[in-house]
Amino acid sequence: MKKTLIKNGHLIDPNTSKDGIYNILIKGDTIKKVTSKDIDENVDEVIDAKGLYVVPGFIDLHVHLREPGFEYKETVKTGTRAAAKGGFTSICPMPNTKPVIDNGDMVKKLMDIVKKDSIVNVYPIGAVTKGQMGEELANIKEMVKEGIVAISEDGKSVMNSRLYREAMIIAKDLGIRVFAHCEDKNLVGKGALNAGKKASKFKCEGISNAVEDIITARDILLAKETGVRLHLCHCSTKDSVDMVNRAKSDRVKVTAEVCPHHFTLTEDDIEKDDANFKMNPPLRKREDVDALKNGLTEDIMDAIATDHAPHSEQEKSKGIKDAPFGIVGLETAFALSYTELVNKGEVSFSQLIYKMSSAPARILGLNDRGTIDEGKKADIAIVDVDNDYIIDKNTFVSMGKNTPFDKKKVKGKVIKTLVNGKIVFEDNDGEYNFIEE
Repeated sequence: MKKTLIKNGHLIDPNTSKDGIYNILIKGDTIKKVTSKDIDENVDEVIDAKGLYVVPGFIDLHVHLREPGFEYKETVKTGTRAAAKGGFTSICPMPNTKPVIDNGDMVKKLMDIVKKDSIVNVYPIGAVTKGQMGEELANIKEMVKEGIVAISEDGKSVMNSRLYREAMIIAKDLGIRVFAHCEDKNLVGKGALNAGKKASKFKCEGISNAVEDIITARDILLAKETGVRLHLCHCSTKDSVDMVNRAKSDRVKVTAEVCPHHFTLTEDDIEKDDANFKMNPPLRKREDVDALKNGLTEDIMDAIATDHAPHSEQEKSKGIKDAPFGIVGLETAFALSYTELVNKGEVSFSQLIYKMSSAPARILGLNDRGTIDEGKKADIAIVDVDNDYIIDKNTFVSMGKNTPFDKKKVKGKVIKTLVNGKIVFEDNDGEYNFIEE
């Protein structure tokens, strides 16, 4: 069994409160020793992390791998490599593929692809309704047997509250989470941007905060009634933060995620008809961004997720009104989060790592991940936060290049990613290397 030693790195692990220079011994896929003292043991590989930070591998609760059905946008192979490059060791793909992941056979089909092509851990999410049509419940129990960790109608909301309540009861009984995309589809219409001056400028329908807030309130109330563990995806409004805070005070089992684009950009950053600034929920106003940041600072909002949504260049070239929603995020999330939150004093480095690794692990119930502790799985990212670099979409390994952050200067580069004790990605002065079996 292979032994690996990571030495001289600055370990930050919010789960164990470690923050200092430590040496880490890995045997096989498991962390065997974490100590500030020298480790005198014969090993197969030594990783010298001097001058770098060693953190638990990031866990993304919200990605779109597109396969099966939309392989021209992304595949499991390219998406999981993008994840590894971004320091993510575990990801949760949403079910809006073609066909939709709405039954046990489709979960099995996805996981067969994952077994063949993925270099990170994949925890699939199943649909709430068949075909995500909102009319008949998917076979949730069957999907749980095949390994889903949650159900979600991501990309839309289940507008039938009675049906959704039934799904929540089933999810609670089966011990899985409900991941909620909060959008009143009767209210959103053909909205493309936040309801405001930019929607007017580019002559498209606006998406008001109420589109999100109405369903957020409903889902929290249903979770309160059913007792299910509810996770709110890609929160973008001030009132969402307020409602999450109140729900937690009322001891509702609710957690919430925020995406880097929603706490980094506002609608004012959209200067031209560029669909790389079109995502759902849309970029909001400054007061919403400030509320999201405060929610992260005050630990009201639990996690940072990407909502990684790759599209083809042709699709995104159509302009804001006609292009699909979504941007890629796996390769930029850590850098954007560090630059916007830690570098600007909004959260501590340890707090950021908690929201990108430890908290997502807890939300998913992954007791052996999200920490660098003895006896746990060796999912680790080694990062450099001292040097500036420029985001360049042409270096993305994702098939999607749709990002509003191209040419942005940031801090926070992933140097190595280890999954289950094995190096799967390393950056050698800008030369990327993916290591496969």
